[in-house]
Amino acid sequence: MEIQEEFEKTGNWLFRWRSYLPLVLIPLFLLAMEQYHYLNNSEESDNIWELICLLISFFGLSIRVWTVGCTPSRTSGRNTRSQIADTLNTTGMYSLVRHPLYLGNFLMILGIVLFTRHLWLILIYILLFVLYYERIIYAEEAFLKRKFGNDFIVWAKKTPAFIPKFNNYYPPAHNFNWKKALKNEYNGFAALLLSMFALELYGDWLIKHKIDLDLHWIILVGIAVFTWIMVRFLKKYTRVLDISKK
Repeated sequence: MEIQEEFEKTGNWLFRWRSYLPLVLIPLFLLAMEQYHYLNNSEESDNIWELICLLISFFGLSIRVWTVGCTPSRTSGRNTRSQIADTLNTTGMYSLVRHPLYLGNFLMILGIVLFTRHLWLILIYILLFVLYYERIIYAEEAFLKRKFGNDFIVWAKKTPAFIPKFNNYYPPAHNFNWKKALKNEYNGFAALLLSMFALELYGDWLIKHKIDLDLHWIILVGIAVFTWIMVRFLKKYTRVLDISKK
């Protein structure tokens, strides 16, 4: 098997299981948290750092929400079985970077990793992300090149793979569809806040040897759980979130 075929085969396999990358980091998180302490030995400073981490993760989530909401069905999404692309997305976020969803993933997890304030964990995460996603990106772009030919080549030449080029921006061809964005990203929203909350509880337990529930975390987790239950109910038992086929 040629190396290109091997890359694509591996990439397609990783594409199917890409949602499980964060699970690989769990043992490393537990190891890093064993050395956890408040930033500057101040709970107030630590709360500020937590806010910064949350903002980074939410920025990544917002990239995903905007990307998914402004693209047509059967293109950007959470499909895992195989590559799907009825059309080539080249506007909106896709005019800035070829893989905005993966950029969003990177920032979402980066915010959680930064919570630990361990440089070694940050570097390991970046290395794992690059090794994991380079094959996925290779397989995805091989698929797009076969399907869209010169249109893909022209777009790829002027659009960076991962670092946005802001002077390339072109408004999205489709209006933002909040239903599509909500249906696709509510799991990520809940997982993000619950992951941060788990680290917060574990960190407080290591320092204070008790569960310390801060009001702002109770509110954030309450919003996450309520949103998840509401969207899950609407998807399963109603047609409120059905997307028009127009």
